[in-house]
Amino acid sequence: MFDNIDKTNINELGEFGLISHLTKNIKLRNTSTLKGVGDDAAVLDAAGKKILVSTDMLLEGIHFDLAYTPLKHLGYKAIQVNLSDICAMNALPTQVTVSIGMSSKYTLEAIEELYEGMYLACNQYNVDIVGGDTTSSKQGLVISVTVIGYADEDTIVYRNTAEEGDLICVSGDLGGAYTGLQLLEREKLIYLENPNIQPDLEGKDYIIERQLKPEARKDIIELLKSVKVKPTAMIDVSDGLASEVLHICTQSNKGCQLYEEKIPIDPMTYDTAREFNLDPTVCALSGGEDYELLFTVKQADYDKIKHDVDISIIGYITEPSAGRNLISKSGQVHELKAQGWNAFKQQQ
Repeated sequence: MFDNIDKTNINELGEFGLISHLTKNIKLRNTSTLKGVGDDAAVLDAAGKKILVSTDMLLEGIHFDLAYTPLKHLGYKAIQVNLSDICAMNALPTQVTVSIGMSSKYTLEAIEELYEGMYLACNQYNVDIVGGDTTSSKQGLVISVTVIGYADEDTIVYRNTAEEGDLICVSGDLGGAYTGLQLLEREKLIYLENPNIQPDLEGKDYIIERQLKPEARKDIIELLKSVKVKPTAMIDVSDGLASEVLHICTQSNKGCQLYEEKIPIDPMTYDTAREFNLDPTVCALSGGEDYELLFTVKQADYDKIKHDVDISIIGYITEPSAGRNLISKSGQVHELKAQGWNAFKQQQ
């Protein structure tokens, strides 16, 4: 993958030369960024607002497979998954720091491709890269991104504030990222058995993009603000719908009724899941990496969101004693269980 013909060994630049090379074209967009890359620390202006901070780490072989993940897509995704955490607080991200560890197989051109994806994500979401670090790694590629956002205290939404009777809503559709991953893994195995066979991804662009190039739902935050709806609780769907609903219920000390027939699943996701003999609903409940927003709203706000095609109302919050249930399409009641991503279990 990393052919060294006409490639630049990173040792030729050194750490500081690499940082200078990668950051020389950064332009600051946010007035809250007083000082970005180039000093011992970035300087940010809170302007009387609350500061939100979140960090995610991506490890080669655990969170991504370079056999089918282009570096530009990986850079884009590394930023997006972090921006999603700030959106999940009903806030907008403004700055990120990026730290990478890389093994000797990575040339300057490879790292440039990675950063190209990061810069694309930041440009599209009006986010400044204000710092970070680079180092060598014996374990392959390591990416750590810290994201910063600002919000007025009374607009921030937490996981633990859902109330009985609130409607459970989700943006977009679910399960696409997981089915896209199954497709990529299948084609990888076929390629390993016979490198002469080209990947068969015809007509599957949507679910492949859901896996390789997710989008933080900043637009949903802006939409809710425009219709004057403040969610009562919110979280992003990174580990699967079931896991995220249970997080809200546990931290809010509430139960829930979730309706299978209301869970939004794209037709391509549905059909591809069936091709793999998977239950599309299970893909939505437990697949993860969709990075949609799951949130609760007061029933009084129903009329403000009911006509939005990108928001689905999938259930409601109950008292704790009612349990946390999934109502199947046939009307049967099942206990809602989380079976999503477990980073530590995957390594065993």
